[in-house]
Amino acid sequence: MAVPDFQSFMLPILKVTADGKEYSLVELRERLSGLMGLSDADLEEKIPSGIQSKYSNRVYWSTVYLSKAGALSRVRRGVVAITDRGRQLLAQNHPKITVKLLRQFPEFTEFYKGDSSEGTDEPASPLAKVTHGVETPEERLESSFKELRASLASELLDTVKKSTPAFFEDFVVKLLVAMGYGGSVEDAGRAVGKSGDDGIDGIIKEDKLGLDVVYVQAKKWTDTVVGRPVVQSFAGSLEGHRARKGVMITTSTFSQDARDYVQRIEKKIVLIDGKQLAELMIEYDVGVAVAKTYKLKKLDNDFFEPE
Repeated sequence: MAVPDFQSFMLPILKVTADGKEYSLVELRERLSGLMGLSDADLEEKIPSGIQSKYSNRVYWSTVYLSKAGALSRVRRGVVAITDRGRQLLAQNHPKITVKLLRQFPEFTEFYKGDSSEGTDEPASPLAKVTHGVETPEERLESSFKELRASLASELLDTVKKSTPAFFEDFVVKLLVAMGYGGSVEDAGRAVGKSGDDGIDGIIKEDKLGLDVVYVQAKKWTDTVVGRPVVQSFAGSLEGHRARKGVMITTSTFSQDARDYVQRIEKKIVLIDGKQLAELMIEYDVGVAVAKTYKLKKLDNDFFEPE
């Protein structure tokens, strides 16, 4: 089974804390994993950023929601206990504690900024929209970021495919330099772009000092899958240039046979398809600009530690 949505954790948390004891988040996670029948794989599943487990994130936000609704009290940092309101919720035998249910409490409504007069779970405010549903705020934020990045990558690749051969040559040079290859744009420009066959070919310095070289071939294929014969021909051309390393770039895709081939040969050849090309453009800020920056801040626990 997968890790359930964060609303599914709220009722089990109230049941665990019903004994009146104080529980740390660590203790809650230990008790809930067994109570909810989660496997080791479930517990290791990460949120989109990969910096925290989905399980830990959802337990945390469940305690936040219950605390904002007055069903839990925060005894001290990272430690909670059930309140009278929490016991009342348990006594009502709800099958699940949901956002809609918690919106009956003014404290939670103020936090959530939803419109309780609607009588639905549909949130009204930006915060409510972010935290509504199966995802916690961090998960939704990261999911939105990934969606926007995927959309940008698709747009970038489509634009590159429609570019002229001259622009494509210039673009690849700038990308390689941004990645740390070829020295300066001027140096790389002299080394790359020899064939002019709707793409570029050439030898470029692997580092600024030119201690080694990399043979580059880039073709602006559109929907053609680049197969093994093309890659094999590229590998053969390395001998003529006395190169041990090569990078082959395409705006299209490589066949699995082509990818398997480069894993078996002695030469080191890296294949970069259209999808990876777009990702590299985003990563190294080539052809993209920052539209907006958000600073996500968190509590500085050290600030509140007694000296």
